[in-house]
Amino acid sequence: MTSRNFLSIGLSALVVSGPLMAGAAGTAMLAHATTLSSDSDARKAARDAEEAREQLGKNKAERAVRYAESAVENAPRNGEYRALLGQTYLMSGRFQSAQQALTDALSLDPGNGTVALHLALSQIANGDWAGARQTLETHSNTIPAGDRGLAMALAGDPVGAVEVLLPAARQPGATAKVRQNLALALALSGRWQDAKALAAIDVPPDQLDRRMTEWASFSRPTNAYDQVASLLGVRAVQDPGQPQQLALAETMQPVAAAAQTVDPVDAYMPGDGASVAAVPAADIRPAAPAPARNGVVFGPSQEVVQALPGNYSVASAATPAPSARPAVTAPNRAPGNYFVQLGAYSSEANARAAWRRASSRHAMLSNETPSQAKIANRRGTFYRLSVGGYSRAEANAMCRELRSSGGRCFVRAKAGDETASWLRGDTQVASR
Repeated sequence: MTSRNFLSIGLSALVVSGPLMAGAAGTAMLAHATTLSSDSDARKAARDAEEAREQLGKNKAERAVRYAESAVENAPRNGEYRALLGQTYLMSGRFQSAQQALTDALSLDPGNGTVALHLALSQIANGDWAGARQTLETHSNTIPAGDRGLAMALAGDPVGAVEVLLPAARQPGATAKVRQNLALALALSGRWQDAKALAAIDVPPDQLDRRMTEWASFSRPTNAYDQVASLLGVRAVQDPGQPQQLALAETMQPVAAAAQTVDPVDAYMPGDGASVAAVPAADIRPAAPAPARNGVVFGPSQEVVQALPGNYSVASAATPAPSARPAVTAPNRAPGNYFVQLGAYSSEANARAAWRRASSRHAMLSNETPSQAKIANRRGTFYRLSVGGYSRAEANAMCRELRSSGGRCFVRAKAGDETASWLRGDTQVASR
C-alpha cells in the first residue's frame, strides 16, 4: 500500500515511512542506552530494519516481516524496531502477531502515541474492544483527536467518538480527514442523515450516494477484523502469532502501567441516542472552499454487502427484500452465569422494541428468553437487554454468531439480569 492511500483512509498515523517514526527520538535514546549483544548484531539489526521499511514501501509486507523479525531478534530492546515489526504484521493481515509486537513496543516507549494507536487497531481486529478502548483512553494525550475518534468508533464507542471528533472538526484549521472521520462515526452510531450532510462538505455530489452505500456495508462487518482490514487495504490471514523467541525478555523492568479506569459496559452499547445532540453541518464547514477530496477510501475487503439502515435510503438503489431464515432450535444446556448483552436503553419500552427488532432479524434469538436489568450510573438510568444463562463458551459462541450477522454484543457475567418484565405481556397478546 502506498503512502498516498494511507493518507486517504483517515488515519494519518498509518503512513508507512512518516508518522510511525514520530516517536523515534524517544526510542533512539532508549536504544543508545540499551546494551546489545555485540556491535555486529547492532549493525545487522539496523540493516534489516532499513530493508523492512524499503519492502513496506514496495507493498511487500510479507518480505518486510522477515527483515523486521531479524532486526528485533538482533536488537530485542529497541522499541523502534518492535514498532516497525508491529506495522509489518498489520500490513500482512497478521493481527494477533501485531498486537504482541506492538504491546512490547509500547512497553519500551510508552509515550509513543502512534504505537498506541496501532496497538488499538490490532486489538480491535482481534475482537478485544474493551482492551482497545482502554489503550485509547490511557494514551489520549498522545494520539491526535482525529485518529483517536475514528479508532474509538471502530472499538464500539461511536457516541464517544463523536464527542471527541466534533470539537476537532469545529477547529478553524480542521481538515477534510477529520470531518470525514466524524461523518463515519456518525454513520456508525446510526445517524445517517447527519453523516450524509457532513460528508457532503468534502465529497462530490456524484459520489455521495456511493460513499453512503460503502459506509452501510462497512458498518455491518462479518468478522471482528473486517473493518480494520478494510481501512488498511489488507486481507486477514491465519496467524500463528509472533515467534516465541521474539517476545520481550521477562527480565526487563516493566513499565509502570497506567491506573485502570472503570469501563462502564452501558457506555458502548446500542441505545436510542436520545441524549446525543444534533450536529449541524454548517457549524463545521471549512473557513474557505477547498478542493474536493475522496475522504475515507477503503481497500479490498471480503465484507458482506448489507442493505442500508432503515432510517436512510439512496434514491438510486432499491431496497432488497430480507431473506428468509430458518428457525433455530435452542440446544439443551446446563445453566450458566454468563450473559450476552445486546444493548442498554433509556426505557423499558425502548428495550422491548429493540428485542422485537433483534429477535426478528437474528434467527439465533428466536427461541431465547430476553432478560433485563435496571442500572443507574453517572450517565443516567439504563435498561440492559440481554440473553443468558450460558457457559462462557456458549456465550462467546452466541455473541460471535450475532456479530457475524451484523449485530452488536459482548459477553459478561450475570449482574442483576432477570426475565424481562414485559415478556409476559407479549406472551399474553400472542396467545389471544
